[in-house]
Amino acid sequence: MTIIIPSNIWEYVIASTLIILVPGPSVLFTVARAIAWGRAIAVATVIGNGLGMYLISIAVALGLGPILQHSALAYHAVQWFGGAYLIYLGYSAIKESAAHAEDMRSVDEAKPSLVTTVRQGFIVGVLNPKSVVFFAAILPQFTDRSKGHLSAQLILLGTIFAVIAIISDSLWGILAGTFREWLSTDVKRLIRMRVTGGGIMIALGLFTILNSFR
Repeated sequence: MTIIIPSNIWEYVIASTLIILVPGPSVLFTVARAIAWGRAIAVATVIGNGLGMYLISIAVALGLGPILQHSALAYHAVQWFGGAYLIYLGYSAIKESAAHAEDMRSVDEAKPSLVTTVRQGFIVGVLNPKSVVFFAAILPQFTDRSKGHLSAQLILLGTIFAVIAIISDSLWGILAGTFREWLSTDVKRLIRMRVTGGGIMIALGLFTILNSFR
């Protein structure tokens, strides 16, 4: 498949990094596993989850590419939807941060093997319905219709997102596994970070909607 690099690729890398750095449900799930079982289990969870989300991104890319290539209306509609979804994610992050943080104290299952952990993480990633909506809403914002091959562009963007997510979430898991007691006794630190991240996502959503009117 032809590799087409969108003109605003670095803007996408920065935006993806900001989104991924927000301690969302996948990060909190990883931290929960790290607190219970340590760094190896946390990293294996991240790898499985990342592979599952990447599979979703490829499916979205192959389905959306041809549609967006031939329909300007669909292209702009996705921008508006993507901006609205980012605002929703930011609002949800702020509203539900405390509830998600509480989940980290309820991990009491038997310690799984690394293979089982990767499989479990993959299932969580590939069966997450929000992944489909997320990739369908966000990735097209950074494609370049003038270069064509939108499916190839979307797959490239999905690959970049998956790599950044695996690296970032793995660092969270390693950090949590190293400082297990510190994180488990003061989840307010994660809550404050998530509220800040939610505000960033809302700002990105507003920017996306305003940018579509240029």
